Formats: sequence, C-alpha cells, structure tokens
Amino acid sequence: QVQLVESGGGLVHPGGSLRLTCAAAGRTISGYAMAWFRQAPGKDREFVACLNRNAGDTDYADSVKGRFTSSRDDAKNTVVLQMNSLKPEDTAVYFCARSRYSLCTSRPSDYSHWGQGTQVTVSS
Repeated sequence: QVQLVESGGGLVHPGGSLRLTCAAAGRTISGYAMAWFRQAPGKDREFVACLNRNAGDTDYADSVKGRFTSSRDDAKNTVVLQMNSLKPEDTAVYFCARSRYSLCTSRPSDYSHWGQGTQVTVSS
C-alpha cells in the first residue's frame, strides 16, 4: 500500500501563488502516473494535472494551462503542484492520486490511491 499526504494549501488572494506537495509513503510512486484532482463544493472531482511515469510527459486541464506546473521526484517519492495566477474559481480541495497505470488519464476511476486532500481558497 502507498499512503499519500498533501500539504501546502491555504488562503491566497487572486493573482497569488501556492505550492502543493504530495508525499508518498509505504510504496514507491516510480513506474506509475501521478495526478492532481480538485473538488469544489457541490461539484464532481475534476482533473487538474498528470505526470507520466518518470515525468516523461505532463498533461494539464485547459483551465489551468499556463498557470499550473507539476513535477515529480521519484527518489524523494514526492509530487509538486506549483499554482500561479490563482483565480477564485480555483478554490477547491486538491487531491494527489497514484494511477493504476504508467501513463496519464483524466478519469478518477483509473487512480487507486488518494490522499486526504488539502484546501485551497482564493479570495480577496
């Protein structure tokens, strides 16, 4: 089993930045795609970003392209989501997830391990 723990959430003004970190324990993330999802109140869980195994390719939701950047360090078993130019509509609980597969997908059902989430609130 792998345990995922997100950190770095908080309250930020529009236009600000936050850096989320996902730390994995128990099993390695190496060889698996890793992704970020988010869920706002009353809405479905939404794909944000994904990194293929070994960070060969990354994929981003259209709504965050050019503003969010994700990276992974398999040696440290961590994944980072750098969020810049934040907007109020980015407000949500952000989740880190490990895929069942090595290549990225945007379907939550393709991910077998999830963190508990970290709250991001963008408000003036």
